[in-house]
Amino acid sequence: MRPSETDQKLRKQRLVFYEDDIERINKALENYQNLSRSRCNMLIDVEGHPVTQVGSTDGIDLETIAALVAASFAATKQVAKILGENEFTSLTHQGKHESIQLSLVGNRTILATIFDSEETTIGMVMFYTKELVEKLQSIFEGIQNRKAPERDLFNENALGDLDNVLDDMFGDV
Repeated sequence: MRPSETDQKLRKQRLVFYEDDIERINKALENYQNLSRSRCNMLIDVEGHPVTQVGSTDGIDLETIAALVAASFAATKQVAKILGENEFTSLTHQGKHESIQLSLVGNRTILATIFDSEETTIGMVMFYTKELVEKLQSIFEGIQNRKAPERDLFNENALGDLDNVLDDMFGDV
């Protein structure tokens, strides 16, 4: 089966996160959490996989939330098209006690901000979200533009190194 054009575009846009990338992202999320007084902030890829999260996740099934957030954004994208928009970049679901603000970051991730309506307001969350989205987009651009490390798995010394490792493990045979 030949991959669709959309699948090929997504592969090119896929981000690979290293430990220091996650640390920078988490630092930005923690700063945002303090400013917005939110309970939890999750970064989710558009396929519904959690990337990282900060804050209190007690009683929250992260895998399920991530999948549902991605599905919600996918459905909303279709609603936007029907209304003549390319896509909506933000969604808010408000409950009596808990609410969630969803914001598209770039074209590959969604920020999910869970907050208690008694601790903060949607206005406060939305105000600080704009700044965070810009910060995260900047981080993602750096990640996307970095060169992949060159790896020569079969250089001249590779077989000798492998031979030494095998000798260490099994002895000379």
